[in-house]
Amino acid sequence: MPITLIENFRAVFYTPFYAAFALHAYEEEGLDVQLKTSSAATQTLNAVLTGAGQVSWGGPMRLLHAWDDNPGNGLVAFCEVVGRDPFYLLGRAPNPAFHMRDLATRSLAVVSEVPTPWYCLQHDIRLAGIDPANLRRTPARTMGENVALLRAGEVDVIQVFEPYARQLVDDGAGHVWYAAASRGPATYTTLNTTRAFIQQNEATVLGMTRATYRTQRWIAAHDGRALAEAVARYFPDIPLPVLAASCEGYKASGIWNTDPLQQRAGLEWLRDAMLACGAIRRNAAYEDLSDMRFARQVMGEALAPLKA
Repeated sequence: MPITLIENFRAVFYTPFYAAFALHAYEEEGLDVQLKTSSAATQTLNAVLTGAGQVSWGGPMRLLHAWDDNPGNGLVAFCEVVGRDPFYLLGRAPNPAFHMRDLATRSLAVVSEVPTPWYCLQHDIRLAGIDPANLRRTPARTMGENVALLRAGEVDVIQVFEPYARQLVDDGAGHVWYAAASRGPATYTTLNTTRAFIQQNEATVLGMTRATYRTQRWIAAHDGRALAEAVARYFPDIPLPVLAASCEGYKASGIWNTDPLQQRAGLEWLRDAMLACGAIRRNAAYEDLSDMRFARQVMGEALAPLKA
């Protein structure tokens, strides 16, 4: 049975998903999985519900929104791949003793393309005793535009992911003030489908989970350069040294899970962040949004390593 896997959007922090294809992890499980890019991040889960694909990857933020609107929609995560926040705050000048209160006197440009980075940063700020509404935020722009503003000295701090952060640091035009991964678990990306699909295709879901876990083990055993070389064709516009450094940095920060089990603390942190900023109203439980039976099963198996 061919499986269409819906790609949320192209990003370096999604590298483990591309690695699964590059390393032929699905084929080794006897699966025919085809990658299809979503028309928009807001439509990724809807593509699963409407049958445009059977499985998607994306942020559990979307699952929380969907459950908040309709608890009976049947959408569920069955693998976690990105368990920590991949975004950074970069400033024009070094600030090794950064504290969230430093943002109170700086102009801040946050991510506008998707909502999760700002949901999470707001919660960090709020937990530090600061009202996010009082910050001096710039008008909504793309990360690329904000990078240009930082380089031009027209904004003090920007929120970006890789490779923007690496390129700014390498050029001496930006300095990492805060790596959001340092806050600890904050569920960022999972493999998602419907409970009905799981019930009817348990062997397929198990195989995809096993392929994910074997890919995670391969990534844990290899450095950023090897990983970048494996997935380079998915990022033709990023120079290999930049991609390798970005992958190595993400590995070191622990954003990528080393097993497919979704961390309860990470999902609950994201849920609480969304509740605090009013993005959702309902207090969804871990079990409402997660089915980790297959993750637990493959973690107990003796698995052969993937070949490079």
